[in-house]
Amino acid sequence: MTGLVRGRQSGTGHLRRNPVQDRFEDQGRTRWRRFVAMVVPTTAAVGAILFGMSTGAIASDVTVSGQTFKIGAARLEGDGFKQYGGVVREKGEDGKTRPIAVAEISSAELYSLCQSVRSDLPGLPVVLTINAGEGKEPARAKDLLIAMDSLDGNATFTNIKIGRDATDLNATAQKGSFGQNSDHVTITNLQQVSRYTTAATFNLVGLRLKVNVGDDAKGKECF
Repeated sequence: MTGLVRGRQSGTGHLRRNPVQDRFEDQGRTRWRRFVAMVVPTTAAVGAILFGMSTGAIASDVTVSGQTFKIGAARLEGDGFKQYGGVVREKGEDGKTRPIAVAEISSAELYSLCQSVRSDLPGLPVVLTINAGEGKEPARAKDLLIAMDSLDGNATFTNIKIGRDATDLNATAQKGSFGQNSDHVTITNLQQVSRYTTAATFNLVGLRLKVNVGDDAKGKECF
């Protein structure tokens, strides 16, 4: 029996715990829980809504895991673009407050979409990847909201307005903070480090999801 040994007293027939083996099993279960905690939030994209927040709203008390994930795309086409600053708090009693850039897009098309998150187990690299929109049909999102640390790429804006008050773009934003918006945005070679994403609908055409472990995890992040 795993983690159990026979009692040494004659005729007792009782079982007692093996503390060394129990500790090993507990560590294994802890590692597995960490792995599951990494996988479940990311695979929620398959269910169309990553976190299920109200459409277009940023709550001031949003809490995040503290772990970032990467989003890449060969091209993003978006209508109804807004951008302004915000903050998120990491989960836990001593959770840190982090400044973020928030982007809202009413309707988005993402060509060759890639999402990856790395969450290594002790001594074992693990990278979860999601790919979609790699053919003629792009991945599509409605009321897309992204909280990010950074964004790289080549952007073209149509009818952009820079320097607006953020509360004119989203009532939950901080009054007096900087904001900008445009009718349309095109971003090529998109590389984005994010903390959370929400969407009213997220249609992942040609979805491919894979857990890459060990040597297979090397070089599997989106960028």
